[in-house]
Amino acid sequence: MSKRDYYEVLGVSKGSSAEEIKKAYRQLAIKYHPDKNPGDKASEEKFKEAATAYEVLSNPDKKQRYDQYGHAGLGGASNGGYGGGMTMEDIFSSFGDIFGGFGGGFGGFSSGGRSRQHVNKGTNLRVKVSLTLPEIANGVTKKIKVTKYVACDVCDGTGAKDKHSYSNCSTCGGTGHVTRISNTFLGQMQTSSTCPSCNGEGKIITHKCNSCNGEGITRKEDVISINIPAGVAEGMQLSVSGKGNAARRGGVNGDLLVVIHEEEHADLLRDGNDLIYSLFLSFPDAALGMTAEIPTIEGKVKIKIDAGTQSGRILRLRGKGLPEVNGYGKGDLLVNIQVWTPQNISKEDAKILEKLKTSESFVPKPDKRDRNFFERMKNYFE
Repeated sequence: MSKRDYYEVLGVSKGSSAEEIKKAYRQLAIKYHPDKNPGDKASEEKFKEAATAYEVLSNPDKKQRYDQYGHAGLGGASNGGYGGGMTMEDIFSSFGDIFGGFGGGFGGFSSGGRSRQHVNKGTNLRVKVSLTLPEIANGVTKKIKVTKYVACDVCDGTGAKDKHSYSNCSTCGGTGHVTRISNTFLGQMQTSSTCPSCNGEGKIITHKCNSCNGEGITRKEDVISINIPAGVAEGMQLSVSGKGNAARRGGVNGDLLVVIHEEEHADLLRDGNDLIYSLFLSFPDAALGMTAEIPTIEGKVKIKIDAGTQSGRILRLRGKGLPEVNGYGKGDLLVNIQVWTPQNISKEDAKILEKLKTSESFVPKPDKRDRNFFERMKNYFE
């Protein structure tokens, strides 16, 4: 099922300010908040969808990638960061400023008595992946080896020696948060915050795991398979959800951030989705015409060079460029004709050229396109 456009989800435009995006999300969150729509699965899904959209559009880096490349720019994060391993509790935890800190609600909506323990999240990893032009043109699956934090094999990431080696936190009673009631001009307000004794985990370890010393994580090498879509560009960053560092004593893994590095091609120069090839012709070939062999991503092709072709002429091979990262259309291969002027000639060649100077055929007779540089540039972009 295709994902909806995040701007459409929040009902804002691309030019909307951060405050407008935040306001739009708050309105939707209030409308579809689970405390206001108990048992309504459709509202819960819309609540999560709005949180997903806001998580991307409120993050300048993710927003920039989404604006440029759409959902493909978020890589393996199929839901922009939520969905797979994230829960409603994670949304409340991440966007506490939106929910006002009132038990995950909006003033009039309480937490409904639900226990909301703090969910740990592991840190992100960042790697650089080098790609050739053919790999960029077709998309590729890369396997990379990284050293990262993973859940401890001995204690299964709990940090405790065994299941009997921890107890409920006495400060928060195992809920992971403490509540406070204060009197304001609006009346009594109940606020909730992370328990300072257990850091929101709701439990205290009494006997630590000897392998990880109670951390719940150890460093280990891991081989990760990354599916890179066709059409990516230099500096683009993909996010693979859940493939980063494991969280201490359980929780949600961080993400793997994949930065694209584009290797230089021997013959082709990239310009957006177009490719440029400079074809150097000798003066006789340009004057008499010829058939030239041109390198492309798929292999070499032959093109006809008309007699009298001028230096600077652009020949366009449509569809021989790179695909759009979102899968809509392909760029072109632009062949830039350059007539090569010899720098060192023999005396015999010089005599021949001296004779040709007086020939009527060799008197420059440029047409409007050859004379006007701006006209040539206009044709380049057509």
